[in-house]
Amino acid sequence: MKKIYWISILSLLSDAVQAQNTEEVTVQSGRLTQKQFDAPASLRVIEGGAIRDAGAQINLSEVLAQAPGVVALNRNNYAQDVQISIRGFGARSAFGLRGIRLITDGIPATTPDGQGQASTVSLTSAERIEVLTGPLAQLYGNSAGGVIQTFTREAGAQPEAQVSSNMGNYGLRRNDLQLSGRSGNVGIVADYSTFDIEGYRKNSAAQRKQFNAVVTTQLQDATRLKLIANVFDMPFAQDPLGLTGAQLKADPTQAGTGAITNRTRKSVKQNQLGAVLDHNFGNDVEMQWRAYTGTRDNAQYQASSSWVGLSRDFNGLGGQIKGKVRDAANGPMDWVIGVDLDRSSERRQGGAALAGEKSGVLSSNQLNQASNNDAFGQLNWNWIDAQRQNPYTFTAGVRRSQVQLQNTDDLGTGSGKVNYAATSPVLGATWHALNTLNVYANWGQGFETPTLAEAAYTVQSNAIKSLFNANLLASRSQHSEAGLKWTPTSATRVDAAFFHIATDNEIVTLLSSGGKTAYKNAAKTQRDGAELALKNDWTPQWRTQLSMAWLRAVYASDFTSGTNAITSGKRMPGIPDQQLFASVQWADQGFASKANPRTLGWSASADWIARSNLWANDLNTADARVAGFGQVNLRVRYRQMLGSLRAELWAGIDNVMDKQTVGSVIVNQAAVQYFEPGLPRNAILGAYLSIPLGP
Repeated sequence: MKKIYWISILSLLSDAVQAQNTEEVTVQSGRLTQKQFDAPASLRVIEGGAIRDAGAQINLSEVLAQAPGVVALNRNNYAQDVQISIRGFGARSAFGLRGIRLITDGIPATTPDGQGQASTVSLTSAERIEVLTGPLAQLYGNSAGGVIQTFTREAGAQPEAQVSSNMGNYGLRRNDLQLSGRSGNVGIVADYSTFDIEGYRKNSAAQRKQFNAVVTTQLQDATRLKLIANVFDMPFAQDPLGLTGAQLKADPTQAGTGAITNRTRKSVKQNQLGAVLDHNFGNDVEMQWRAYTGTRDNAQYQASSSWVGLSRDFNGLGGQIKGKVRDAANGPMDWVIGVDLDRSSERRQGGAALAGEKSGVLSSNQLNQASNNDAFGQLNWNWIDAQRQNPYTFTAGVRRSQVQLQNTDDLGTGSGKVNYAATSPVLGATWHALNTLNVYANWGQGFETPTLAEAAYTVQSNAIKSLFNANLLASRSQHSEAGLKWTPTSATRVDAAFFHIATDNEIVTLLSSGGKTAYKNAAKTQRDGAELALKNDWTPQWRTQLSMAWLRAVYASDFTSGTNAITSGKRMPGIPDQQLFASVQWADQGFASKANPRTLGWSASADWIARSNLWANDLNTADARVAGFGQVNLRVRYRQMLGSLRAELWAGIDNVMDKQTVGSVIVNQAAVQYFEPGLPRNAILGAYLSIPLGP
């Protein structure tokens, strides 16, 4: 990517002009809530309107490009989910999420060992997404390289039904029905959506069905209960696998080696129930309890003529008390203390497969268990000087985590158990230099245990054995960050951050073969970077948005991967050095706001998403290099009232210039089938109707 692109975009967008006021929002700053502008952290909020305008609301990758520091690589492979990393954490994941925490409506969607699934998030009913990066994320415990929180919207005063339908190239169909309403103190939002696609590549069709419901009730004036139910059903998702460089060049639509013969695919079903109870004691003291339980069943057929089946039960309980000390000698203090107790138990079975069907007896029958017992606390002190001004806010927090991984092998000698413990302190300070300028700095320590999947194998005599690896250490990281938040005019917002992360015992690939990967610890890694976000309202009808990130993520010491020597200075795979999101947006009757949430008329946007080259393996070999690219996406939308009905029509074209791209990579893939192609130029059409159900 050429530097001239970055410089010209920054110059174009940095000249601020007067326009409508920007709105401030309250967010989760660590474990305490405060205004986003005052939070001593890199914290991005993506509102519901931006989620819906970004696309068909199928994948988190549609919207996360707006958050600097987040790399969301769309595999276009629904058997393996979107690959999301934050400041480099999570980039090595071969499937699902790891290294970052996912929370939905206050309920953890990440298991105690650090694994999660982004596909279970219901974007069609989401009100907003919050992305927390930097040291304060460490207050969420194991594998908290960053935190993504999603929140379902609550029912409005007017009962309504919302119906939407989308269709696009490669057989894409997305339909959604959402009902909401209130009766007395009870409100409900219930959303059911379906998704089908034939796929751009051979053997890449998929089908999903999802139900998400949130019921809120005011039990008493000071007591509020939220009930959450989520069902995710993916009857099938064919797995096209990765391609070698030669295969990608010859025909990016083909499936990888062995995919057709072995009918590689996955099916998933997950059910989850949760409850969040809030009670206000008065005197600035509040209590919250949260509890959840669920099940998840996976069945996967692999190219190695084998199958793996997972049946998981998970549950958890958490509680916290928070309060405010208003008459502190030098300014008010906000505080919180709490606990998180989470459990996951997973029956893992496997065996041989013939032409994509089970064959023979079980070759693997294991019970994998993970648990964590954590306690945390945080204090924000708004210091006031002799002139009764509030020039500084100081933040201190700590989390004590105990994580246990255990494997019971019913067929062999692969049983084992390992315990990890860590204390993660966080310190931060914000200088309120002006009413329009905050400067902050923070520091924290974090840790990341192996997942159960990473600890499942051991290498003996240069061969991978199904033996629990109790010798893997948890990686330990030190995070430092400094940044500023500036609103030079009422129409302009600038956020900038600089960070340094040093990690000991990073978990890396030792050997990969036959669909199995064994891991080891590398001595040191280092991540240095900068992030910039800029929003500007030029007029009531025009606005721009820019997100940029620079990240140099390298191995900071030599180590070996199998028989390969990885030297210090090699780039960590799956992480681009540079990423950019630039958007120009227009709305003929102005943009939606809290004061005017349902604007009408025409609107349009042009987005440019670009990233620099990255590597698919630790060796940084030429055959594992992925070239950078820039891609333009266009959207146009029309909203109108038809009596009491609200109707919307929209159309979009992605990859307008029809660039050949690599959407994602499979890090350190044994057969060098690293590459998962991005989509060529493709179009999508959508319609939406809001129908009032009451007088």
